Amino acid sequence: MLKLIIGNKAYSSWSLRGWLACKQSGLPFEEVVVPLYDDDWDKRREGDEFAPSSGKVPILWDGDVVVWDSLAIVDFLNERTGNTKFWPTDEAARAMARSMAAEMHSGFQKLRAKCTMNIRQVYTTKKPDDDVLEDLTRLMEIWAQARARFGGDGDFLFGDFGAADIMFAPVCTRIVTYQLPVARFAVPYVETVLNHPFMQDWIAAAQEEEWVIEKFEQAASS
Repeated sequence: MLKLIIGNKAYSSWSLRGWLACKQSGLPFEEVVVPLYDDDWDKRREGDEFAPSSGKVPILWDGDVVVWDSLAIVDFLNERTGNTKFWPTDEAARAMARSMAAEMHSGFQKLRAKCTMNIRQVYTTKKPDDDVLEDLTRLMEIWAQARARFGGDGDFLFGDFGAADIMFAPVCTRIVTYQLPVARFAVPYVETVLNHPFMQDWIAAAQEEEWVIEKFEQAASS
């Protein structure tokens, strides 16, 4: 059985992506949640299970095969499931979905840094910083392009729920947590992602967690 090691569900956006990928694969997996930055964190990350990733989560083990980094986990599970569950079948749509996933993986730095994921909070509305607004503008551009070109009659970026939606799912939680301004077309998309059964399971589990990390309990920094 696959074994997925993840961090706190309230805060760990990359863990969410890895977990959604495992759920989307349909393969059975063992889930191990470790509290980030607790008193045992430094010691725990030196253990053999964490060594390949230098202690970062998520980490996926398949026997003696180890995969870390959420996007790598998506591609690994895509191969394990016959290339049918994560990326669009249409070549042009698949190319765009991969590009968007990669941009999310490496970009939107200000949005990610200033609006860290905290599923348990909804903060009072305030105007985001200009650099966060720039990230949001770019986000709306690529979401709109995906929906217009390849969304079809489906509810997600490329019609059916897939890898691109998995990569942007933590952003959907941030939009709610910080009440970020988004285009009108994006509102139902965000709601659809958050109402997906996988997301509802994750959100419910996050609400039940007892761990609190104070640095992630502050409203968006300015």
